[in-house]
Amino acid sequence: MTASIGRVVVLLGAPGAGKGTQAQILSEKLGLAHVATGDLFRAAVRDETPLGVTAKGYMDRGELVPDAVTIEMLLERLAKPDAEKGILLDGFPRNTAQAEVLDKALADKGGRVDVAPYIEVPEADLVGRLGGRWICRAAGHPYHEQTKPPVTPGICDADGSELYQRTDDQPATVQARLQQQLGALDLVVDYYRTKGVLKVVDGRQGIDLVTGDLLAALAPANG
Repeated sequence: MTASIGRVVVLLGAPGAGKGTQAQILSEKLGLAHVATGDLFRAAVRDETPLGVTAKGYMDRGELVPDAVTIEMLLERLAKPDAEKGILLDGFPRNTAQAEVLDKALADKGGRVDVAPYIEVPEADLVGRLGGRWICRAAGHPYHEQTKPPVTPGICDADGSELYQRTDDQPATVQARLQQQLGALDLVVDYYRTKGVLKVVDGRQGIDLVTGDLLAALAPANG
């Protein structure tokens, strides 16, 4: 833990790696505030805080909220009582520029990123997880090739209608989207590796095993 602010954990992982699930579990077990930037924006805009008003102006114009505004929101979040032990960042930073701005802002407050656990999953596995979703035409009942397959392939168990894939869920579309996102993620992973705070965990395992490995990776810094 830093002298001025609580512990800062940056949880890294590609879409489909299970990062959101693990973030919820880890924040509860470690007593860290789970902070996703999307939630921060929505709360600040809803509460009409000064930063929320500023962020809303950018969003209403269809512009990206500047990193400096996002960082200020994160620092405000760190100052809240429930973040006394620290925060677990989920979905930020998304690129090395954001990581550098975050480091500087934390250093100005006497803090730092303590550890950056990375849930590593091969691209082919990610495509299988994200590209295996199907829904039925009659009522939209959801299925998944790996985790919830229908009894009869291509047919809904509930109403017997045909199953189909939305364009966004088709493997080719998923793979193209992933390749765009993985490039930036790889750079962030390398950034934290050079800082000596990266901890890699095998995300191909079951949820409980991944949680166990993450807790073990966090334990030394948790002290």
